[in-house]
Amino acid sequence: MLKQRIITAAWLAPLALAGLFGLSGGAFALFTAAIVLLAGWEWANLAGFERGARRLAPVVALGVAMAALWVAGQSQAAWVLVIGALGWLANLWWVTGHPARQAQWSSSAMRLAMGGWVLLPTWVGFNVLRDSGAVWLLFVLLLVWGADIGAYFVGRAVGRRKLAPHVSPGKSWEGVYGGMAVTATLAVVFALWQSLGGGATAVLVALTLAVTLVSVLGDLLESMLKRQRGIKDSSQLLPGHGGVLDRIDSLTAAVPLFALFFRWLVMT
Repeated sequence: MLKQRIITAAWLAPLALAGLFGLSGGAFALFTAAIVLLAGWEWANLAGFERGARRLAPVVALGVAMAALWVAGQSQAAWVLVIGALGWLANLWWVTGHPARQAQWSSSAMRLAMGGWVLLPTWVGFNVLRDSGAVWLLFVLLLVWGADIGAYFVGRAVGRRKLAPHVSPGKSWEGVYGGMAVTATLAVVFALWQSLGGGATAVLVALTLAVTLVSVLGDLLESMLKRQRGIKDSSQLLPGHGGVLDRIDSLTAAVPLFALFFRWLVMT
């Protein structure tokens, strides 16, 4: 298993970095659309559609929606990101109330709708951040990776209080705090690198901490859906690593939220 993980990472990491930072404009939109469509194919399974046209139809619908938004242009990005943020409030309600509230979202139709307000804003968020400069996209990726690393090591060392025992028993509040410490430090270092003023630095740190918490929610949401579905991985598309969703679950929450606030604070 370890050998397979290393082999997959050896080709996957350079490909992902080349696509995310070597492409721009329409080429970047197509690259990220491909990732999101693969995630959509996995989400259809999480919704209960295992094969055939019923599994393919949601993927086609997602692709049509992305194409329509691309034709409409950036002017439509804001409302998609707002819908995504409202959707994550619903996701928070369900994750924190699991399993008592499972009946509210367990139908296939509701799980498909959930996938729409998670995946479509993720694609929009990627493009908003890339259009604003690769440096902000890099920051969000480092934020999510830093949160994961901090949570893992601090959680293993001192984790005691369970974060969501009915969803992901291995996660602890101490791990969350460790991830927040890492990402807050990252925000300060990034602010110094970008020569931001004191006020802008404070805003960036606050936004970073909020997005860190939301990234944890992204991980928990997928865990909840997989637990309900009775599967360990979203798919086997990435040998040794599970599926695409298993690799981007935290990003599906962090990217659109950061893009929404970035657009509000910087681009207006």
